[in-house]
Amino acid sequence: MKTVKKLIKTLICFLLIISLCGCWNNRELNQLSVVMGIGLDKPEKPYNVEVTAQIVKPSKIAAAGSKGGGGDGKAYWNIKDKGDCVFGTFRDMVNQSNHKLYFPHNQVIVMGKSLAEDGVSKYLDFFMRDPETRLNVLVFVAKGTAGEILDTQPELDKLPAVNMVNVMDAQSRAVSQTISVKLKDFKARLISKTTAPVAPYIELTGEDEPIVTITGTAVFKGDKMVGLLNKSEGRGLNWVLDEVKSTVIDVKSSQNSIVSMETIRAIGKFSPEIEGDKIKIEIDILEEGNIGEQTGPEDLSSLSEIEHLKNQKSEVIKSEVLAAIKKSKELKADIFGFGEAVGRKYPVEWRDMEDKWDEIYPKIEVEVNVKTQVRLMGRISKPAVPE
Repeated sequence: MKTVKKLIKTLICFLLIISLCGCWNNRELNQLSVVMGIGLDKPEKPYNVEVTAQIVKPSKIAAAGSKGGGGDGKAYWNIKDKGDCVFGTFRDMVNQSNHKLYFPHNQVIVMGKSLAEDGVSKYLDFFMRDPETRLNVLVFVAKGTAGEILDTQPELDKLPAVNMVNVMDAQSRAVSQTISVKLKDFKARLISKTTAPVAPYIELTGEDEPIVTITGTAVFKGDKMVGLLNKSEGRGLNWVLDEVKSTVIDVKSSQNSIVSMETIRAIGKFSPEIEGDKIKIEIDILEEGNIGEQTGPEDLSSLSEIEHLKNQKSEVIKSEVLAAIKKSKELKADIFGFGEAVGRKYPVEWRDMEDKWDEIYPKIEVEVNVKTQVRLMGRISKPAVPE
């Protein structure tokens, strides 16, 4: 009996050993070209797409130096190639790099304006399908070409792709004037029959040493870019979508001096109502903030002045929301997802509306309700400017 048990244990151990597999598909770092950023542009015929792959140079990343590039050169190498499709173009890049491209560390996908206006769905299929790519990469639209954006050396980061991620993160936490969009969210909007995709809009600013700057929000109809929201309209979109983390609102005091108000908390939500043959969207926004600066001598701590500032702040928020709605109606692009909200609440009525939403959307009524609060005055309650 003991012998049988011993044989069974030995057999189990043997089976466990042969079931263990080593790193059969392992690849060393010096055998890979690690991609950190991807650019997609519309080239001249006969090619369909021009692809830029930003590859990190590991030796340069470790080197110390000014202007982010490190040591004696850039910490990245941009490979460019043209082709009929994205996947084939990436494979052809081995003719320039002796290493296969490796995508799991990619940070951004930048689409040139010409390509975005032509239609983006056919160029994004690879990034959704391939198991090496990630769905949490950030999506951008460039005013010029994606290639030149990825080849602009930043001041504080070694890699342009990483710099774009950091700029987007800082913008979201400080001013919230455009919306941060991941590939999975962009694709979800593309698949939706009614909700229009959006993406941060970037361009090069400055002449001597141009830098990458976020200047607006690109609006799509279907998979084609059809318009642009400015910073104020972009923040109006964020108020509605509950994406404002923090921002600064300049208002006028009762004596017409400028007061800067810092938003520390904001909640935005909306609900649809169908009344007869009319569709009404009610938007409710709750905002709380502190006084960050004043340029005049008035005492802002009085109750009447605080009430005045709250009203002024509410009007600014409301005007930004209405401006964003107006622009989206002009473009016939439901960037807020109002249609999907109607479908969830009124599924029966939505069956007849869904296919005609492009015509219905510009006619919907929108009511914006804003409630604001002033919480703190800062370290001083009286103005630094004497009366």
